[in-house]
Amino acid sequence: MMIDKKDTIVYELCGKTYINLTNSCTNECEFCIRNIKDDVIGKNMWFKYDNIIGDDVIDALNINKENLKDEIIYCGYGEPTLRLSALIKSAKYIKENFKNKKIRLNTNGHGNLVYQTDIVPQLAQYIDSVSISLNAQDEETYNKISKPRIKNAYIGMLDFVKKCKKNGIDTTVTIVTHFKDYAIDVEKCRQIANDLGVKFREREYLNNGY
Repeated sequence: MMIDKKDTIVYELCGKTYINLTNSCTNECEFCIRNIKDDVIGKNMWFKYDNIIGDDVIDALNINKENLKDEIIYCGYGEPTLRLSALIKSAKYIKENFKNKKIRLNTNGHGNLVYQTDIVPQLAQYIDSVSISLNAQDEETYNKISKPRIKNAYIGMLDFVKKCKKNGIDTTVTIVTHFKDYAIDVEKCRQIANDLGVKFREREYLNNGY
């Protein structure tokens, strides 16, 4: 595939290695860093051609192999599961070639809705932990904040959480707090996590996105 030299696939932030797979997403979250800036620590996150494949990621990993951190995170400026084949191929490569590296997936949890099948067993082969954007305590609030472009996004996300836990992936759900005046009920969100038997994390909204 055609990759621009300015495209950022692999980058480092806060002592971790990140992989940027796509600029596409099924949400248009109000708090997303993409709304306020084009870069992370000076590295442009927008692709000239949004067509990353597994080999592109592997090439970028090998270029940066001396600096790869202990945790490698699929995140970036889009929803990583929308490039599922690239994710799976590169994650498999990491496990086979960079021993003792932990892999985390940051996701909105819409993967099963997108593909209309359960992709979690594939992910569970290589993904050690997953951070899923819960964002709100109910569907109405979720839709206001996340602005999903896919039907049944909230319900599908919760089902994705259940399946990740069932498949043995270390699972955390997250919310973003202190953003505008959205009525996010932190304790209800925490209770949802407890009921699902997964971890819960609050992320305070920061203007620079870090």
